[in-house]
Amino acid sequence: MATVSRQRVRAALDPVVSAAGYDLEDVSITAAGRRSVVRVVVDRDGGIDLDAVADVSRAVSATLDNADVMGATPYVLEVTSPGVDRPLTDPRHWRRATGRVVRVSVADSGQVTGRVVSASDDEVTVDVDGDTRAFGYADLGPGHVQVEFS
Repeated sequence: MATVSRQRVRAALDPVVSAAGYDLEDVSITAAGRRSVVRVVVDRDGGIDLDAVADVSRAVSATLDNADVMGATPYVLEVTSPGVDRPLTDPRHWRRATGRVVRVSVADSGQVTGRVVSASDDEVTVDVDGDTRAFGYADLGPGHVQVEFS
């Protein structure tokens, strides 16, 4: 089986996913016997529901079938949204986490846990035990949403 280029697949899918109004977060391709599993992770502000996943899945499937990026490799397509364990690395990830409790490593401060108040293109504002603090993205490691049970 020929190796399928993740970059070629991503380049083919990015404009299709964007045109549908979503962000292409990730593409992974893994071997599964004689087939490949193509996992496409999409998201948007406000989240994504099952109807949206189905719409994007149809568009992605048509693109993969018509654009010769998979070659002759048979594949199984999975279109999904990012899980709660997805690291927050881009400003849009932080913006989508507004109102959620996160844990993040901050340069010169160590681990910080707090609720995201807001996120701009330059910084994220977090409420840490009643103290509102702004952090530039360059000072942050990947953030992680903390699951709240209350």
